[in-house]
Amino acid sequence: GFSPGEADDLRRSMAAWKRRGGLGHLEERLRSGMRAKGYDDEFAERIFRQIQGFGEYGFPESHSSSFALLVYASAWLKCHEPASFTCALLNSLPMGFYAPAQLVRDARMHGVEVRGIDVHVSNWDCTLERRADGEPALRLGMRVAKNLPQASAERIVAARAAGSFDSVQALAERAALTRRDLEALAAANALAGLAGNRHRAAWEVAGYETPTPLLDASTAPQEGIPLLAPPSEGEGIVADYRSLGLTLGRHPLALLRDRLRDARIRSASELQDVAHGERVRTAGIVITRQRPGSASGVTFVTLEDETGHVNLIVWSAVAEAQRRPLLEAQLLEVHGELQREGAVMHVIASRLIDKTRWLGALRTRSRNFH
Repeated sequence: GFSPGEADDLRRSMAAWKRRGGLGHLEERLRSGMRAKGYDDEFAERIFRQIQGFGEYGFPESHSSSFALLVYASAWLKCHEPASFTCALLNSLPMGFYAPAQLVRDARMHGVEVRGIDVHVSNWDCTLERRADGEPALRLGMRVAKNLPQASAERIVAARAAGSFDSVQALAERAALTRRDLEALAAANALAGLAGNRHRAAWEVAGYETPTPLLDASTAPQEGIPLLAPPSEGEGIVADYRSLGLTLGRHPLALLRDRLRDARIRSASELQDVAHGERVRTAGIVITRQRPGSASGVTFVTLEDETGHVNLIVWSAVAEAQRRPLLEAQLLEVHGELQREGAVMHVIASRLIDKTRWLGALRTRSRNFH
């Protein structure tokens, strides 16, 4: 029995995305109108609750249609052109839900070859290169390297157009790079083609002097190349995360797997064989924490290891009692109950243990949402 104006008010209130859908001022009018039409109170209550529930999460049809089109196009690109899709995402950061480490790792899991930053070929943005088999490979751009200004990267690209670089000294002079620029490139392993490895690159950068009228690099005596051992695998991974926020080497937890297995901690892939309701122990690097206002105090956490992801549900009582490991841990051990429904699996956490010290010098950063 609503008038057209009242019906439009109801529509607007349902689309307001407010708590209770902004329907409070219409509740009695809805109930009395349904009673007047002969519906009993129980039916009227059920209908109102359905409308109220829709008002908390519902999308207008036009919004839903445009969003669905974007999702379809994105899903198609990710499925059929994963290298291009990941390249575009990396060039659009900061944005979205996932950090570069997760985007690159997912691309590699889906067969994309990802190549590191190299001053001989990398641009500021990430780019695509052709592999020998004709498939695209993703080349990381210098934008991924921390502390490197875009203007410095663009000078490298411009200087490279006149010919390749044969030394760190030549690169620095032709691209007018500062010591800070060179240090950023060395840390990102972008000078490997000139110096061999991170340690030797750091040595050459440390010895670099900006040419002056009294100091001409072309006439300076050439020093011998020091016998510096390349970084160990662990050192390389730590350096990657520090300078890039990601690694093209093995996942950090691959190096800890024997230790984790000795502690009876299962990997993400091993949880796939666990039955619903079974108690489990697992651990991973924290990549996201979410505590949406609509979740009644529940915190959702995503862990990552070398085999995949584990989604945690942390009820408010557990979160309050174990607040410190929940909020501060970079490597989190979790005891809880595994629950699955079809292909969906998560762990209801009962105990949280901060194992960050196991990462040594490695520092990771999660993306936290509220």
